[in-house]
Amino acid sequence: MKVSAAELLAGRLTPESIATARQAVMNDGFVVLEDVVDARHVSALRDRMLNDLPTILARTDTPYNFTRSNVQQDPPPVHPFLFKDVLFNEFVIDVTEAVLGKGLQNAFYSGNTALPHTDQRQPVHADLGHLWPNMAVATPPYALVVNVPVVDMSVSNGSTEIWPGTHLDTSVAWQDGDIKVSSGRLEARRAACPPIQPSVRAGSVLIRDIRMWHAGMPNRTAQPRPMIAMIHWVSWWHVEGELNLPESVRPFFEHERLRTTATYVPGDPGYLSGHQAYDMQST
Repeated sequence: MKVSAAELLAGRLTPESIATARQAVMNDGFVVLEDVVDARHVSALRDRMLNDLPTILARTDTPYNFTRSNVQQDPPPVHPFLFKDVLFNEFVIDVTEAVLGKGLQNAFYSGNTALPHTDQRQPVHADLGHLWPNMAVATPPYALVVNVPVVDMSVSNGSTEIWPGTHLDTSVAWQDGDIKVSSGRLEARRAACPPIQPSVRAGSVLIRDIRMWHAGMPNRTAQPRPMIAMIHWVSWWHVEGELNLPESVRPFFEHERLRTTATYVPGDPGYLSGHQAYDMQST
């Protein structure tokens, strides 16, 4: 979805654009807002994350996600790498607020990096399933993942595989204890609506329902593919865990439409030492 010159100048989406984006999220499970993050901010984050990556990979407890092709990586939560159009993008908030209602909250500022020259893919999964299993009709969304690629994403460098419409499939529920989708469910869905790997330019933002099936894919290029992630939750959700942020950045995280649930700590929060490997797969 292209944001118009008039909207960029005003700093907000029109009601018509908000309605279009909301309908895409409700029907398809996702929408992409093109070119809404300043290229200079993207460049600064990309360079720092690429510089940080060797430190994460050198850990004895490297936080791989499912396979050694994909690693959890936080962007730096410190100045001068904090940008309003990344963490508090008004166009994004226009959409997430339209879907989830007022009083949004965020307690996640992380990301993942598809490592170069890799051939393993993640199993198809939902980050979180439905609140109740096997309902006849899906409930409204309760959380939206906000992805900000800091390099152009394509099939070649591991653009995330997404399965449109699967946020409405109630067969994957929170209580199941396993977020992976079974092969039988996958093949039935593939016959009805196959997955896609969208090409998304750096500086664009992909917003998706947290229940939508997706998978990290191989990066067959020579360069890592970092991508930032946040999660916007409905106001009434009890967020488990909080961001650890340095006390010095507390004023930055004050925003009238999006509340950040965080613990502010003195000094360095140690953002390169967080997370752990998740559900490592042998193949």
